[in-house]
Amino acid sequence: MPKTKSKSKTQKKNGFFSENPIVKLFFVLFVAASLCLAFVLQQSLFSDYPVQGKKQKLSINSGETYSRFIDQLAAEHKVKFPLVLKVYRKFFIQDSLKAGIYEVKAGMSVRQVLEMIANAENAQMNRILVIEGTTVKQLLNTLNKDPLVEHQVGQKSAEIIKALNIPYTHLEGLFAPDTYFFDKGTTDQQILTDLYQRQMKILDTAWEKRDSDLPYKTKYEALIMASIIEKETSVDSELRQVSGVFVRRLKLGMRLQTDPTVIYGMGDAYKGSITRQALRTPTAYNTYTINGLPPTPIALPSKKAIEAAMHPDQSDAIYFVATGNGGHKFSRNLEEHNRAVQAYRAVLAEKNKES
Repeated sequence: MPKTKSKSKTQKKNGFFSENPIVKLFFVLFVAASLCLAFVLQQSLFSDYPVQGKKQKLSINSGETYSRFIDQLAAEHKVKFPLVLKVYRKFFIQDSLKAGIYEVKAGMSVRQVLEMIANAENAQMNRILVIEGTTVKQLLNTLNKDPLVEHQVGQKSAEIIKALNIPYTHLEGLFAPDTYFFDKGTTDQQILTDLYQRQMKILDTAWEKRDSDLPYKTKYEALIMASIIEKETSVDSELRQVSGVFVRRLKLGMRLQTDPTVIYGMGDAYKGSITRQALRTPTAYNTYTINGLPPTPIALPSKKAIEAAMHPDQSDAIYFVATGNGGHKFSRNLEEHNRAVQAYRAVLAEKNKES
């Protein structure tokens, strides 16, 4: 009798499991969710990273983040389910992206690539972006913080000038802005030497082909002018116009009165805006108070800015002011310039109302 009772209970339990609709629904949902999760993981983390050929280079910029990197891959249709990749990174990859050039081989999964670029030791080459208009101080800071660069010369100007055998007393403007690729382990001295030699070649070539009757005594003065032009406009079509304004002002004995030189002269005291007091305070770089050019460049000028300094436009403009909508308004006399200034202020006032 006890055995019969036990069998009856077992049958009852099995019947409950097989016939209870809630249990069956839960089981089906669990299986479906597991299959969906497996599919998503296979299509995202464990899918092959798209590679053309057997291998290709993957460039990671300095300051890049995983979130932006994954979004870019998704926008290019190289990965699926970007949210899954971001969640995986958050919980399983503790380090940030490391700048450099990485080698991605055919057959590597997206997960393997995400983990690889978190370790600078995996980089094959180093990518350094030197932006036109930035300063030599910013360049040296970039090199100093880069883990793939071996440091030899440090950040002191005197040491760098001596190590690179530079015939000038100031480093500003002497290095060519561009995107450069270097082997891992390259020294800062090698990188700076390369950038310096490129800039000098650009300057020498442009100086040989310069227009006649320019107000520069030396090619170094032309480099100073190029750095000012670089800081005044980011519109390529305006480079020669800005150059023309400053060249004509020099020839007429007018002061350049350009804000970027004031900012450079202020150094760390500059906090984002220029006061009237700053414009009146004499420094070696304040072109509102000094005649002619400042003593050195104020930034790293591009090849386009250097060429503009050598080939200014031939108009009559001696003033310019921002339009407020991108670009500048160039004027031949003070009356025209004052009207342009009023128009600029009106645009700013309208934008302030809208915001």
